[in-house]
Amino acid sequence: MSNLSEHVPAWVADWRRTKDRIATVSITAGGAAVLVAILLIFFYLLYEVLPLFGSASIEQDSVQQWQGTKSPLYIAVEEQGEVGLSVHEQGVAEFFSVESGTVLKTENLLEEGDRVTVAAPESAASRLVAVGYESGQIRLFRHDYRLSYPDGKRAIAPAFEWQYSDVALSLLETPVAQLAVRDTEDALVVVAQARSGELLAQRFNKEEDFLSGAMTLEPEQLRLPSLPTGQVSFFIGSSQRWLYYLTQEGRYFVVDLRNTDVSGTQAIVDTGSLFHQGGKLTASELLLGGLSILSASDEGELVQHFMVREEGEFRLQRIRSFDTDDEVIEKLLPEHRRKGFLALTRSGEMQIYHTTAHRRLLSESAITEAVQAAAVTPRGHALVLLDQSGQLLHWKIDNEHPDISWSALWTEVWYESYDQPEYIWQSSASNNDFEPKYSFAPLAFGTLKAAFYTMLIAAPLAICGAIYTAYFMAPALRRKVKPLVELMEALPTVILGFLAGLWLAPFLEEQLTGVVTVMLVMPIGVLAFAYVWSQLPLRLRSIVPDGWHAAILVPVIIVLAWSCFAMNDMMELWLFGGDMRHWITNDLGISFDQRNALVVGIAMGMAVIPTIFSIAEDAIFSVPKHLSYGSLALGATPWQTLVGVVLPTASPGIFSGLMIGLGRAVGETMIVLMATGNTPIMDANIFEGMRTLSANIAVEVPEAEVDSTHYRVLFLAAFVLFLFTFVVNTIAELVRQRLRVKYGSL
Repeated sequence: MSNLSEHVPAWVADWRRTKDRIATVSITAGGAAVLVAILLIFFYLLYEVLPLFGSASIEQDSVQQWQGTKSPLYIAVEEQGEVGLSVHEQGVAEFFSVESGTVLKTENLLEEGDRVTVAAPESAASRLVAVGYESGQIRLFRHDYRLSYPDGKRAIAPAFEWQYSDVALSLLETPVAQLAVRDTEDALVVVAQARSGELLAQRFNKEEDFLSGAMTLEPEQLRLPSLPTGQVSFFIGSSQRWLYYLTQEGRYFVVDLRNTDVSGTQAIVDTGSLFHQGGKLTASELLLGGLSILSASDEGELVQHFMVREEGEFRLQRIRSFDTDDEVIEKLLPEHRRKGFLALTRSGEMQIYHTTAHRRLLSESAITEAVQAAAVTPRGHALVLLDQSGQLLHWKIDNEHPDISWSALWTEVWYESYDQPEYIWQSSASNNDFEPKYSFAPLAFGTLKAAFYTMLIAAPLAICGAIYTAYFMAPALRRKVKPLVELMEALPTVILGFLAGLWLAPFLEEQLTGVVTVMLVMPIGVLAFAYVWSQLPLRLRSIVPDGWHAAILVPVIIVLAWSCFAMNDMMELWLFGGDMRHWITNDLGISFDQRNALVVGIAMGMAVIPTIFSIAEDAIFSVPKHLSYGSLALGATPWQTLVGVVLPTASPGIFSGLMIGLGRAVGETMIVLMATGNTPIMDANIFEGMRTLSANIAVEVPEAEVDSTHYRVLFLAAFVLFLFTFVVNTIAELVRQRLRVKYGSL
C-alpha cells in the first residue's frame, strides 16, 4: 500500500483532500441547517403560543367632565366604545359621547306625574332595558346604534325604541324598587319588587297570528312563595325557568317559574348560603348566558354558582371561588361576549377575572373616587366609569386571551349546563353565550389511544416479519419480499384513510364476527399447520428448500381467512343471536361506532408496518455473521442463537424502528381524520372513535380566526405534539445508546 500511495500524483491526493473537505463541510452545514430549522419551528410555535398566558393590562385613555344629568341609574356603551347611554331617575335617557362627555341625544321616559325608580337591563349582553316607575308601571325599551361611513369617516347614530308599548306591564301599585326581565321568542317574564318588599311575577306568553303575523302577549300570573324581604337582588335565568333570589345576609333561594308546589305557588327548589365564610352580600350579577351567578361578600369572598342536576333533583352548586386578596367587591361587570368579568373593589382596585379558566388576570389600584356607574364595552376592550366627583373616565383594556390556563387545558373543568367536572373539547358554537371548552386531555388521550392500537397491531407483525425475513428466509425470496413491503410505505396515507373510512369500516361492522374469528383462528391454524408439516416424512419436507417455507403458508392463510368470513353469518347467528354489534352494545354495555379505534389500528398499522419492518430487518440482517456462526458452532440451536445473540445485538436498531413507527403513529393525520368519527372523548374502548391532536389541527385551522384564542390554542396543540415527539425521540436515543453499549461487546 505504501508503494501505491507513493506513486499517486500530488494533484490526485490534493483533489481527494478537497473532496473530503467539501463533503465534511456540506454534511456539517446540512446537519446544522436541520437543527436551525427545528429551532426556528420551536421558537415560531412558542411565539404564537406565549400570548395565551399573558395577563391583562389597563391604560387610562381619557378623563372628561360629565355633562349629562347627575346620578345615573344605569349606563351602557356601544360596540366601538364611542357612544354611551345613561338612564336617570329624572325620567330621561341620554346618549353621550365617551370622548367628550357631552350629551348627543335625549329621550323622555316619563308620563305626567311619574318618576323613574329603577332601570335594569335584561342581561349584560342585551340592549333591552326595563324601567320601573313610582306609579308601579314598568316599561321596556331597546337602545341601538347604527353605523355609517359618510365621507369615509365612521359615524354612530344612536336609536331608541319602546318595546311592547301596547301591553300593560303594571305589576305593582307602589313604587318599583327592584326589577328583572327576560325576553325570548316564546314569552316575556317580568319580576318586580315594591319598596314595601312585595314581590310579583308575570309571564306574557307570545302568540303569533299565522295569517297576519301579528304578535300578541297573553298575561299569566305567577304566584311566588313567601321570601325574605329587605335589601335583595334577584335575576331570571336565560331559560325563564329559574328565579335566583339573593338576600343581603348571603342566603339564596331558587324558585322554579315553571312548576308549582301543592299549594299552587311556584316551587322553591333549593336554598342555602352563598358564602362559606359568612358575610353579607355586596355585589351580584348574572354571567353572560344567564346560567351562572356571581356573588361577592364583605368578607372578600367571590364565588360562582349555577344549577346542576343530581339524581333527578336540581340544586344551585357552588362551582368555584376566586382570589380577591381579601378585597371587598362593590360592583361586578360581566363581559358581553366572554365568560369573564370586571370587579371594582371598595379600596379602588380594578380586578379582571375569567370563570372557565379560573384566572385573575389583573389586580390594579386605578380608581380614586367612589363609583356612581360603570359599563364595559361589548368587545371587552374598554371600561367607562362615572365617579362621584362627576368625572367620566375611559380606560383601555388589553385582555385578548383570558380563556386559557393550565387547569382549563389539562384538568377537569365544571362547565355550565354540565352536572359534574369533565374533560371537554368544544371550540365553537352558534351563539355568543357559548363557553369555549379547550381541554387538551381528550385530544392527547385520543392521540395515545390511536398510537397504542396502531402499535398493538403493527409492532408484532413488523418485528416478527423482520426477524423471519432477515434470519430465516432464503436470500432469493428476501430480495422479492423486502422491496414489496417497503413499497407499501410509498402508498399515500390519504388513500389508506379513504379506504379505511369508506370500505374497511363498513366491512368490519358487517363482518365483525369473522374479524374476531380470524384473530383467534389464524395463529392457532398456522401453528397447527406447522406441527402437521413437521410430522411429514423428510422426503416430502425436503421438496421445499430451506428459507422458502413462508411461501407454502400463503395459501393456508388465505384459506383460513376465507373460511372465517364465509362462516361469519352462521357463527353470528349461533353465538350472538344474529347481531354481534347489538350483543356488544346491549349485553356487554360497550358502545360501538362504525369508525372506531380498531379501524384506525388496522389502517394506520398498514402505514407503520413498512417503517418498523425496514429498519428492524436491516438491523437484524446487519448483525455480523461470525457471531451467529460462532454460536451455532458452539452447539446453540438457530432459535437460541437468534434470541441470545442476534436480537440483543440488533436491539438498538429494532428499538429505533419501533420509536420511529410510534412517532409516525402519533403524528399521522389523514388516516385518523377519515377513519374515525373525530369525537373528542376519553374512552379506551376499541370500538369507540377518538380525535387526535394532529387531526384536530387539520379540522379546525381552516375555520379559526387568525390571532384569535382558538387559533393560538391550535398552535399550542402543535407545540404539544412537537414537545412530545422531542421527548420520545430523546428517550429513544438514550435507550438506544445504552443498548448499544450493553451489547456492543458481543
